[in-house]
Amino acid sequence: MLVATLDDAREQISTQHPERFLAWPGWSHLLYAWALSLINGIWFMLVFGGCDFITAHCALRVRIHFAAELKIPFVPAMTAVYMSIYLIFLAGPFVLRTRREFRAMIATLAAMIGVAGIGFLLIPGQLAFPPPREQDLGIWAGMFHLADRLNLDYDLVLSLHVALSVACISAFSTHTGVTGKILLWMWAAAIALSTLLTHQHHVIDVITGWLLAIICVRLIYCRLIVA
Repeated sequence: MLVATLDDAREQISTQHPERFLAWPGWSHLLYAWALSLINGIWFMLVFGGCDFITAHCALRVRIHFAAELKIPFVPAMTAVYMSIYLIFLAGPFVLRTRREFRAMIATLAAMIGVAGIGFLLIPGQLAFPPPREQDLGIWAGMFHLADRLNLDYDLVLSLHVALSVACISAFSTHTGVTGKILLWMWAAAIALSTLLTHQHHVIDVITGWLLAIICVRLIYCRLIVA
């Protein structure tokens, strides 16, 4: 249903798009995309870092996990999938090659960051998973510690890691055929799963993050690309 909505919106501006999924967008578009991404990155750091700082100094914690979740195995190799979200961000200008589409995507991501920030403050959660043992990390130790630092400590509900990746995949999927769509959505699902298997998030974080992306793509992205 979400893909269908996006496809309908894209048809109205389809004459503006080359056929290839990935293509060089030109320096003008690339610089424009980088500028918007920088602004949005600053917004992300202010919200994500600020909310984590506030929650760290708040005594209240809300239980956000189910007891059964503590049996979810820790799979350090899934850190690579977890970190692949940055490949999605890098690909953005090479897939969304019109300013209207890229601007709509940034507006959607910025709105999701704002909504998630409210969630972080209203639901001050804390991970229930114990820290992994260093000997269990193996060759993934360096990457895992980087991911763990970037993820901070208390920004859990809603999962922005899931929301941002799903929103981008939603937009990307309208630029490819059926096989491409399947592969992209498998990627989104793998990233969502990786947040659990690396013990960075709980199930409720993943579900709410996914729903946030679907809602914001429909209400913001789909409307802006045809405005």
